[in-house]
Formats: sequence, C-alpha cells, structure tokens
Amino acid sequence: MLGGSCCQSVINRIKYEVMPETRTYRDRRDVLLAAVREKRRRVKLVAIKYKGGKCMICGYRKYAGALDLHHVGRKVFGIGDSGYTRSWDDIRNELRKCVLLCANCHREVEGGITRAPRLRQSREKLWKIR
Repeated sequence: MLGGSCCQSVINRIKYEVMPETRTYRDRRDVLLAAVREKRRRVKLVAIKYKGGKCMICGYRKYAGALDLHHVGRKVFGIGDSGYTRSWDDIRNELRKCVLLCANCHREVEGGITRAPRLRQSREKLWKIR
C-alpha cells in the first residue's frame, strides 16, 4: 500500500505534467471581455479629459458615451478600435490628430453639414497620467 504523500505526488504529476491544460477561453470569456470593456472605458474617459471634456462645436459634456473623437489628420489607428492595447504615448499621438465632438455634431461633420473645428495645439498642454 502506498503512502498518502506518494499518491498525491503521482496525482500532481499526472495532473500538471501529463494532462493538457484544461482551462479554455470559453471558461474565462466573460471575465476577459469585461476586463477589455473596462479598459476601453477608462481609455476613453482619459482621452475625453485630455481633449478638454466637451464637444468643440456645441460644448456638450453631459455623458461621455455621447462624445466621439473625430480624426482631422491622417489616422494611424482608431482609438475606439484598438487603442486599449496601445501605449499611452501612441494614444496621445493619435489624439493630437483628433477633435472631441458630441455624437450629433460628429454626424453633421461626417455628413458634410458642419465643418470640423481646427486642431488647437495651444489648448493641449503636455498632459501626464499619474
């Protein structure tokens, strides 16, 4: 008869060395997706604060979800698409080519009804995240 510690070491060896990893993406999917959503939300809030916190056309500032970043310069990547995996320096460089607009003003700019405001370099100070 084998002792308890010997059996446990055999079980551990089988469990961790012989058997393949049993965790799957599906097991952690909800947790991972929630973490990505939270990271995107935080990046957007920081970007909104960096760009002045309100629509540059009408001054809207009530709800962050109604504020969009409109690219005026050449777009390297979309902040909302993949910005959450980029460094803050990359995001800040991309933000320098954007203006902050509310959803209504952004749709009017995209539709050609309203002109996008010019970038105001003097308004953007070197802003550091703590």
